[in-house]
Amino acid sequence: MVSNLQEQMKVQKMNIEDRMSKIGKKIAIGSGKGGVGKSVVTSLIASYLAKQGKNVGILDLDITGPSIPMMFGTDEKPIGGSSGIIPVVSASGIKIMSMSLLLPSNEEAVIWRGPMISGAVSQFLADVIWDELDYLLFDLPPGTSDVQLTLMQSIKLDGFIVVTSPQNLAATIVKKAISMAQELNVKILGVVENMAYAKCPSCGKKIDVFGNADVNKIGIETIGQIPIDPEISKLCDEGKIEEYEIDLGGIYNLLEGL
Repeated sequence: MVSNLQEQMKVQKMNIEDRMSKIGKKIAIGSGKGGVGKSVVTSLIASYLAKQGKNVGILDLDITGPSIPMMFGTDEKPIGGSSGIIPVVSASGIKIMSMSLLLPSNEEAVIWRGPMISGAVSQFLADVIWDELDYLLFDLPPGTSDVQLTLMQSIKLDGFIVVTSPQNLAATIVKKAISMAQELNVKILGVVENMAYAKCPSCGKKIDVFGNADVNKIGIETIGQIPIDPEISKLCDEGKIEEYEIDLGGIYNLLEGL
């Protein structure tokens, strides 16, 4: 029994290495804090990369609360076979894999303990057929637990982008995710500040909705800002996040330079 389990784990490890060998750059996007917009940031970065002509994939690792497929307007079921699982493809050509695509409906709850969640992450890494990609983005759930550990210990990431909102509370919790990544020798690429500001629709003046919280206190360079914009919410609800226009050139240049 033990011998069989060891053999299965060995085969799974080999499959993961084979899948990941075809990926150019593997970037995790997380926070530690819930509600800061990790999935929105992941979607916007993926969409921007795709608009620059890059082949991009997103692995939605928020096993119990997946939202990526809804933002991209897809509920298509992945095709599975003996060689693995083929991800679905968005309107702009982004390959997507998520637990929600395997469930009967978006409302279906995943009520699993930690070992099952870790097993699902490993299986996604081993079984999804991405073929060749320039970038694979991993959308992480809140916290510093099973999903993050399994991912960071299973593959060699090229970097970790940290997402926060301009609140001291968020910054304090985000530091935990940074500490975890550093302990596991994952390179921190920088902080993306989501909901950074709003613009007055009449005069265009920037408004600090959350006050003057100092994101720099996190101690990591800020590499991008995303505003509070009703258009983002609207497009997410409509499954058309790829249509949102935002200049993420700084992040693009950083990733290209890795």
